[in-house]
Amino acid sequence: MEIESSLRHELITRQRRHRAPSVSIALIRDGEVVWSDAAGHPTGRPGSPTATPQTPYRIGSITKTFVAVAVLQLVRDGAVALDDPITDHLPELDESVRGVTVGSLLNHSSGLHAETQGPWWERSDGLTWKQLLPSVRRAHRPGARFHYSNVGYAVAGELVARHRDSCWFDAVRNGILDPLELTRTTYERPDDAAPGWAVHPHADLLHDEPTHDSRAMAPAGQLWSTVGDLAAWARFLARGDERVLPDDLRLDMHVPGVVDDTPGGRWSRAYGLGLDVFNIDGRRFIGHGGSMPGYLAALRIDPVTGDGFAVQANTTGNFDLDLGYDLLKRFDELSPRDDEPWTATGSIESLDITGTWFWGPREHVATLHGGVLELRPVRVGRGSRFAMREGVWVGLEDYYAGERLQMHVEDGAQYLDLGSFRFTRTPYDPDADLPGGAHPDGWH
Repeated sequence: MEIESSLRHELITRQRRHRAPSVSIALIRDGEVVWSDAAGHPTGRPGSPTATPQTPYRIGSITKTFVAVAVLQLVRDGAVALDDPITDHLPELDESVRGVTVGSLLNHSSGLHAETQGPWWERSDGLTWKQLLPSVRRAHRPGARFHYSNVGYAVAGELVARHRDSCWFDAVRNGILDPLELTRTTYERPDDAAPGWAVHPHADLLHDEPTHDSRAMAPAGQLWSTVGDLAAWARFLARGDERVLPDDLRLDMHVPGVVDDTPGGRWSRAYGLGLDVFNIDGRRFIGHGGSMPGYLAALRIDPVTGDGFAVQANTTGNFDLDLGYDLLKRFDELSPRDDEPWTATGSIESLDITGTWFWGPREHVATLHGGVLELRPVRVGRGSRFAMREGVWVGLEDYYAGERLQMHVEDGAQYLDLGSFRFTRTPYDPDADLPGGAHPDGWH
């Protein structure tokens, strides 16, 4: 009860401070919801029903994460490759976008303009695909920079629709929502959804915000959902489900492809395939934010621990979505994780590869815990973790991500071959297969 009352107190404090009509939130630990609550009245009026974690809100650009998975399902099925020019699949697009690839649409490096020509699409009746075509044009050279493009995701949605011979949302529902049982995630506005409001900046007054069918732009921000469904979606993004997407493609979504380089600011946000990658004090979170007139939302999860949050509010104002980080930290303080005690589960064979290795004169130490090999420099140099795949250690991160590490024993000498780099048990071991050989004078 102490935990719940503390969290609820902070939730209501933030709701009042930012004057959001209502806020709904779910905290996630190890991929499961451990606390959820809501504050305020969806109507913004006293005496009306209060919000609950089951209240649906519009999720805005979190829609893009579903569209990205639908595109990757086409990759899984061999219908599309991430390196394909989008004009190979949608030949009616202007010749100027020929250099735009499928993958660049997903990570916002396509160079396409951010928004449509004409009226602001988020507040106007939606366009047809044919009406949208003049807006599909380049602002930057493909691959040159991160440039967030709602238009690019409209194109990605049309790609899905074209290959599935159906509406893009039908593909999302059949291939994602149904298998994961995300029953509260919809295209149309649910009857019990929170209304969209703008709050006057200087008075306690409300202004109705429009909600409409975005049509061709719908893949950029149409969907509605609840924090419960979003938490389940976050669990999939972090932990996976082979019924929806193979793990190799899902994990590719986590890899930062381009950096959001805001002038004067620290690099804290990058973008993978359909996912924001946030660096929060050295801790990585994946997810996405969302906004449409009258609504704000955020979804974040640490893919290593499975800890995260989903938060939604029905306001166009500047509600502090970092509330989720703060409440997650508070929960961890009040309810520390029960870690399993260490036990000796290794094998004597692990000693063959562990211990001290040298790349030239640079000392490294290899350790093996929980089936993961870690090779780290003692002072300077590159390091990485490695996982065993089909009899070979494969790098998981940084410079050696995807590179193969193999141990060799020849005539009693040992060495590691890591992407052509040789690590030996002593510096420049003359008995090891050392490229270029050791100088005949040895150390002197």
